[in-house]
Amino acid sequence: MNDQGLGIRKIAYYSEEILLENGLSPAVPAVRSTAAAVVANPWLGGKATDDLNEEVIRLAPVLARKLTDVLTKELGGVEAIQAFGKAAIVGADGEIEHGAALIHTPYFGNLVREYFDGESIICFADDRADAGAPLVVPLWHKNAAATRTHYQTITARISDAPRPGEIVVILGASTGPRPHSRIGDRITDPVVKADTIGELIS
Repeated sequence: MNDQGLGIRKIAYYSEEILLENGLSPAVPAVRSTAAAVVANPWLGGKATDDLNEEVIRLAPVLARKLTDVLTKELGGVEAIQAFGKAAIVGADGEIEHGAALIHTPYFGNLVREYFDGESIICFADDRADAGAPLVVPLWHKNAAATRTHYQTITARISDAPRPGEIVVILGASTGPRPHSRIGDRITDPVVKADTIGELIS
């Protein structure tokens, strides 16, 4: 099926690299990026009880392939990608569930993990908003979600989307950790509980 049949209006790519943080270059340089697809909402005008599955199966795998392809190409291959995240912005005439349907099922998430050689659950954000609204997309390590160094975000925004009858589906990725990450790791943290916190800080 061609893109016209899928209702994909455009794909947008954004990238950033932090060169200085607090006056110092990051010890591990990293590029953070988003790839976003603007797609016509296939459920517009339906009822809140409608089954969404048929369109999910038709659209979500195509979006997973297209967006992972863009990020893989632009970031230097699957091996270069260390962190990922996903998001959706639904236009004003749609339901929040319409965005969730395109990013939260195996037809999208499982394929993104496979294409990126990842294992972690993919962290996410979703919202309903007017065209040009920004959305902060959370990222974490694609194979070690407990690795705090890779907890980071990237803001996605498309100036003319989503229109009221559209959905913006976003994938985010990073080739490395936050600049100067130094707050430890969940797997090496001390055990902290309310009844023992006094002992740890005394």
